[in-house]
Amino acid sequence: MVDEFILTLRCPDRPGIVHAVTGFLLRQDGNIAASAQYGDPETGTFFMRVQFTVSRAAEAGELSRLFSEIGGPFGMSWELYPASSPYRTLIMVSQQGHCLNDLLFRWSTGALRIQVPAIVSNHRDLERLASSYDVPFHHIPVTPQTKGAAETRLFELVDGLDVHLVVLARYMQVLSEDACRRLSGRAINIHHSFLPSFTGARPYHQAHARGVKLIGATAHYVTATLDEGPIIDQDVARVDHTMTPDQLVRAGRDIESRVLSQAVRWHAEQRVLLNGSKTVVFP
Repeated sequence: MVDEFILTLRCPDRPGIVHAVTGFLLRQDGNIAASAQYGDPETGTFFMRVQFTVSRAAEAGELSRLFSEIGGPFGMSWELYPASSPYRTLIMVSQQGHCLNDLLFRWSTGALRIQVPAIVSNHRDLERLASSYDVPFHHIPVTPQTKGAAETRLFELVDGLDVHLVVLARYMQVLSEDACRRLSGRAINIHHSFLPSFTGARPYHQAHARGVKLIGATAHYVTATLDEGPIIDQDVARVDHTMTPDQLVRAGRDIESRVLSQAVRWHAEQRVLLNGSKTVVFP
């Protein structure tokens, strides 16, 4: 029996870290399948991701406990997961279904290592789409008067369903500062990359009126500062004067779907490590 695990860590950079980690894996009958590391010269922080197999029966909790003998002296923060264990991912959406549809399709084909125990929406427009994938749909309306109760219900689902990751797939409500704090490092949002220009409604139409030549999207972790969390992935596409506003919208939706799915995949495979207001991504 061979079990596969992923170890991610960060700590103050100093000599001997890689030697200590690989030595630990050797003592656990571990074999490294993939390894990536980065030392940030600006912060003096070392980051590492190791995917390894163990040729004996092993549990992530026990390996993590044993690793504390290494992690403690180096001042590490680390996480260790079974590589085959899918991330339980709750998806939030409003009325635009392109990102949700893309995530559900990729999940259904095995392209994303996630489980989707619930979809939450402040509208009912996409209930049939959720039903077509046999995913429970939770309609939680949000008004200024009910926002607190809506977030209470959201966290009942997050806690009750043992959710690891929350994805805002074009969810057009701003989460409270408390909600952002509770979901720190485990909630991903997507937005068009026109910001801070072209805010508000119909941003692609505003961009068309200004004759933009590039459109794009940004996937990032959710923070209390709107649309300014640590960036996970971005992409752009060139556009020109022949394109109508509707063509810009369609192109933008394609980019948003692709970038969000990539960010979710990287997060679910433990390839993203927070580095202050930035991220380290090991593709």
